[in-house]
Amino acid sequence: MRCTRVALYDIKTGSFDEVISQAKAGMVPLFKGSNGFVSYGVAQVDKNAFVSISTWETRAQADAAAAKAADWVKTNSRDHFALRNNYVGDLAIDTGHREPAPITH
Repeated sequence: MRCTRVALYDIKTGSFDEVISQAKAGMVPLFKGSNGFVSYGVAQVDKNAFVSISTWETRAQADAAAAKAADWVKTNSRDHFALRNNYVGDLAIDTGHREPAPITH
């Protein structure tokens, strides 16, 4: 069963546009190169908050993604934004594309 990871972040400094630039340069390649990757998105939910939403083939892969994301944020962006909450759960309804994302290494 596919799993999703939803993470809520607080923007400490800078703008949401800067967050997007960092995500495109860092998180997108990191997640796309990870086993089980299906999709990734970022949405602004408040002036100073955003969510990161990713979908994975298995719970173990979603949990691994959470750890990778935490390491990446700690190394690259902890002065700009900080994790408030992280959730991983099985998808009960998934209407997205059903074929696994190709694994690139």
